[in-house]
Amino acid sequence: MYVRKFFGTDGIRGKVGAGKMTPELALKLGWAAGRVLSRSGTKKVIIGKDTRISGYLFESAMEAGLSAAGLNVMLMGPMPTPAVAYLTRTFRAEAGVVISASHNPYYDNGIKFFSNDGSKLDDEVELEIERELDKPLTCVESHLLGKVSRIDDAPGRYIEYCKGNFPAEHTLHGLKIVVDCAHGATYHIAPSVFRELGAEVIAIGDKPDGLNINHEVGATSMGKIRETVIAEGADLGIALDGDGDRIMMVNRHGKVIDGDEILYILACDAQSRGVLRGGVVGTLMSNLGLDLALQELDIPFARSNVGDRYVMTMMKEKGWRIGGENSGHILNLDHGTTGDGIVAGILVLAAMRRRNATLEELTEKIKMLPQVLVNVRFEGTHNPLESEQVLSAKSEVEALLGERGRVLLRKSGTEPLIRVMVEGDIEADVIKHANYIADAVRNLV
Repeated sequence: MYVRKFFGTDGIRGKVGAGKMTPELALKLGWAAGRVLSRSGTKKVIIGKDTRISGYLFESAMEAGLSAAGLNVMLMGPMPTPAVAYLTRTFRAEAGVVISASHNPYYDNGIKFFSNDGSKLDDEVELEIERELDKPLTCVESHLLGKVSRIDDAPGRYIEYCKGNFPAEHTLHGLKIVVDCAHGATYHIAPSVFRELGAEVIAIGDKPDGLNINHEVGATSMGKIRETVIAEGADLGIALDGDGDRIMMVNRHGKVIDGDEILYILACDAQSRGVLRGGVVGTLMSNLGLDLALQELDIPFARSNVGDRYVMTMMKEKGWRIGGENSGHILNLDHGTTGDGIVAGILVLAAMRRRNATLEELTEKIKMLPQVLVNVRFEGTHNPLESEQVLSAKSEVEALLGERGRVLLRKSGTEPLIRVMVEGDIEADVIKHANYIADAVRNLV
């Protein structure tokens, strides 16, 4: 059985200039992907990126590799990940490439692919690309080399697509919204979308310099947007991450509304309109409060492994349309093929307008249990999750929590971290239990 050497759960990702993320690998990856993708179809590939400085480097290397394999390349410049998925479909491209490390700091970067239907590449295709990477790089004859062009109107196309997900009979007039773009790929997209729908928009995190992506702003750092919403007297805030595929929200009081609560809002809205097909897919990290709140509405709920790839797989298996993660990856297959932070925000705002309700009112019936996540960095090839010491600590905590709590230990798919999640009724106890297990992991390290 072939063992993956490069692709993880969300493409290839790592520190720039080290390990996997080198110019040499990007060149070879472009060529290998081109070899696989050029066997049929349009022989056309779209490349988008976020705003981190290394995007220029990897964009050029991927472009050269794809051209050497005989594929034509269409460059978009900085664009959200879901925009690449959307435009890959509309341009009938063979594939889309996103150069981004999502919510990671600027010194990381990554490369992931979308298929011609805007979904992530199948595992079989990724494995085929990996096998090509083992072969020596060659070049097609000069007359077969791929050409390179630029999609100059990509931002405008995607803005119109996003706006098309808001009901035509409503407007955002009268709403004041803070939009945090994380100094990332949505900086020139998201503020325009919400302004053109009628809202008064206060934009923050909209001045990327190549080094400040995700730094103390965006969906992984909610302090700035909470402060701004309260200071400006805004109705709500929308925080996106560096590549725009996840969303967190803030109500007018500064309370964070996470992905689980957004899923609840969307499921309730779909049920009230008679368009909810099946139930909702969450993950092992989804709050027990979401499960309990959906039970009250007789909406089925299922948990997949952590990662939007696994959420999507379960949604397709069940034929359900709504799913996502508490971190803010929201999937609604009636409105797109991948997680889209801007579109998810639009769908929440549409629910507010349809029901003439505030964000607070839409979430008042879901009671989130205290949940603590502690990340512990580790090194080496050993697996802390197989340690008797760690497993014993986990069992002790589970016995104390009983049926009103959960413990989840897992390895990150993108970083050398063990994630320790504990959930229960009393926050102080949850914090104590999470740190107890985290200390057991640290003692091994």
